[in-house]
Amino acid sequence: MSERPGSPVSGSPGNPGMPGKGTEAVLVALDLGEPDYAESLEELQLLARSGGIDVSAVVKGRRDRPDAALYAGKGKVEEIGRIQQETGASVVIFNHALSPIQERNLERQLSCRVIDRTSLILDIFAQRARSHEGKLQVELAQLEHLSTRLVRGWTHLERQRGGIGMRGPGETQLETDRRLLGKRVKVLKEKLAKVHAQHTTQRRSRARAHVFSVSLVGYTNTGKSTLFNRITKADAYAADQLFATLDTTTRRMSGVPGAEVVISDTVGFIRHLPHALVEAFQSTLEETIQADLLLHVVDASSADRDAQIVAVNTVLAEIGADKVPQIMVYNKIDRGSLPARDERDECARISRLWLSALTGDGVDLLRKAIGEHALEARSPSQPVAA
Repeated sequence: MSERPGSPVSGSPGNPGMPGKGTEAVLVALDLGEPDYAESLEELQLLARSGGIDVSAVVKGRRDRPDAALYAGKGKVEEIGRIQQETGASVVIFNHALSPIQERNLERQLSCRVIDRTSLILDIFAQRARSHEGKLQVELAQLEHLSTRLVRGWTHLERQRGGIGMRGPGETQLETDRRLLGKRVKVLKEKLAKVHAQHTTQRRSRARAHVFSVSLVGYTNTGKSTLFNRITKADAYAADQLFATLDTTTRRMSGVPGAEVVISDTVGFIRHLPHALVEAFQSTLEETIQADLLLHVVDASSADRDAQIVAVNTVLAEIGADKVPQIMVYNKIDRGSLPARDERDECARISRLWLSALTGDGVDLLRKAIGEHALEARSPSQPVAA
């Protein structure tokens, strides 16, 4: 089963190596019985558009389990190949995690570049990284992902090098690639360790000054950056696309009586977030782990919001931030004509609130909630965390 959105896009097929601006792609999403299949497929198409990719066709299908060699099975791969040839797409993107062997076998069968969901997300991150730290983190994540492909996938690299000018110390090309990749990974980790130390020093200075630290977290494209700009009067980049924000931005927040507050806008989460990204972005995610309060921003207009909340909380638990106090912030109430309001927990603290970062409706409730938490943290019974 396949779908083709409109007429095939004309023009050059783009870079056949990796997806990017101007690349045409065939998307493949198999239904293996997961409850979030439809949402995951929609998300894949959003990811493709966010990465500057033109979607030529979407191939669907049902399987009980992935095929060990080709993931999709021989008949489905033949269908994908026909559609890829008809549309002239230069890359096939699977909405699944492919093993190095499956990726290699698919490329041999289809005679074009094949990538999985993880590689697509990594490519989008590479496009969005702007700061020195962000670029280091993305490169580390890409190399960690590539290392699995070198070890298990690219058997053609295991041939011994030879010939004039190519005789070495008996080292295969694969061994050379592994060694060089390992050296680069080590350098990147050392550089990120220095960045981590700088962040730690900054956090300690804020703690000594009794500055209350707030971190915005949430699913990608829930409006975190728009809310950040609204409450800090900053100009952080905000767009209606997945992973619009990659680099963490921290600003002081005004309008909270009796407390000095800093707030950080962080990268959005997504279901099936690659572990390589979580590990590589550890220094960025430290802002979340060490925060005094998390504002968990939710798209109130999304029918998939409950599943998105679960996905975010899963990542928070993975990085050790699940014990940090949270306020659930239901954003985008302007899309559903919902009123701004708040709810309090059994301790009489605001635990949930509804607002619109776009219009500003309900933002005063958020300031009030942050102020309550900040003043409580400064009380003798609950000192500011170090």
